[in-house]
Amino acid sequence: MQPVKITETILRDAHQSLCATRMRISQMLPQLEALDEIGFNALEAWGGATFDTCLRFLDEDPWERLDTLKKHLKKTPIQMLLRGQNLLGYNHYSDDVVRAFVRKASEHGVRVFRIFDALNDIQNLRTSIDEALKCKEKPHVQGCLVYTVSPYHTNETFVELAKELEKMGCHSVCIKDMSGLLKPYVAEDLVKKLKAAIKVPIELHTHYTSGFGSMTYLKAIEAGVDIIDTALAPFACDTSQPCTETMIETLKESPRDTKLDRQKLIPVSKHFTQVKQDLIKEFNLKGYFDVNPNVLDFQIPGGMLSNLTNQLKEQGMEDKYQDLLDEMPRVRADLGYPPLVTPSSQIVGSMATFNVMFGRYKMVPKEFKDLARGKFGHTPKPISRDFLHSIGIQDSEIITDCAVEDAKEKTMAQFRDELAEKGYENAPEEDVLSYALFPQVAEEFFKKNLRSISTNKAKKLLGELLQIDDANELKKHLHDTLDN
Repeated sequence: MQPVKITETILRDAHQSLCATRMRISQMLPQLEALDEIGFNALEAWGGATFDTCLRFLDEDPWERLDTLKKHLKKTPIQMLLRGQNLLGYNHYSDDVVRAFVRKASEHGVRVFRIFDALNDIQNLRTSIDEALKCKEKPHVQGCLVYTVSPYHTNETFVELAKELEKMGCHSVCIKDMSGLLKPYVAEDLVKKLKAAIKVPIELHTHYTSGFGSMTYLKAIEAGVDIIDTALAPFACDTSQPCTETMIETLKESPRDTKLDRQKLIPVSKHFTQVKQDLIKEFNLKGYFDVNPNVLDFQIPGGMLSNLTNQLKEQGMEDKYQDLLDEMPRVRADLGYPPLVTPSSQIVGSMATFNVMFGRYKMVPKEFKDLARGKFGHTPKPISRDFLHSIGIQDSEIITDCAVEDAKEKTMAQFRDELAEKGYENAPEEDVLSYALFPQVAEEFFKKNLRSISTNKAKKLLGELLQIDDANELKKHLHDTLDN
């Protein structure tokens, strides 16, 4: 009968789910100290799609964002979402890169690492969990059960995974229900089974996409769940998390009272109401999504739905939206019923899109073939050889141990050498990691923000400038240099 703890998602998953992760650090700053005073278990504020979006769309350095968050959040731990061997990109990385990223994130202020693998393949979690446990800052390390529904997933299989995570040293276990598939009474049963099997705290993360959210939380709380993820009202429900204020009031004066003061959240929510309106206007976003019980069939995560809608709109394919939703479960079944979460959700989503546009499996992306042949780990159901052959995969290309493939990926030293060749000598480790995860996007960001070029290139440029006597010609040369 301990108070239910709350992890607030307004700074990450909430706006990722409803506004395509477009919130800037400047829009968060006015309320960081107020959020810090509430007494949340943690503030989820980094990871997920924030890293990519900062570089690609917002012209922000994600590492500098994390520094700013750390500066203003003195009491409440900063939580990040990490995709195991995928980190925050869409590929597997070498252990060397994974360990360097985890260390650097911890140094910059991450105090809770929520670590998951899209396929619930324990092998893909080992390196990141091990490194997080070794960080000198002693962050909290949380392992995830990526929740999904299929003929190959049961509450009992999730309990077995939780036992493995506890053995690996995780300080807590999160039931990560990214698509809102967890039904209230199923949640009650799962939490009870987990409580009987493991000793570490259990956190529940869900989305409101199906309409189950608050009911699922209430049954899980009655079963003894320790922590729930919620979002402040302006960014709650729809494809986001259940509402923070509502859950606080629901539990008030009950045996599991959160002890948090809803009144203190009123001015914070007013601020983020305006932020949401500004984001919708600036980026031409939908911002609001109807509850859709059919998510039980297509299983697309909340964060992906907002991005997918936005992408279809940009491509003039809004009329194909329902066709795409119908095709998703068919592709997922062909692929061995993987849970749909980054990167598997994007890979299955892309394949479903191509199937709708060009015909089934007429055009098959490399990433889909990689997932099918085992590059990202084992799918819950083995994929038939006939299907693999039908999409152009030979028996010799099938991977049985993805860790062997991970060892072939580039190291930090190789990424650093690549940057040096491109003119960025002695790049800080943060920039090397940004480049390792998103090479083209990071390089464009470096150019746009005038990151240091190499000494040799600088000498050459200065030499050229010294040879120009005419002021107008000098000005033109400088402009051309900046454009390049």
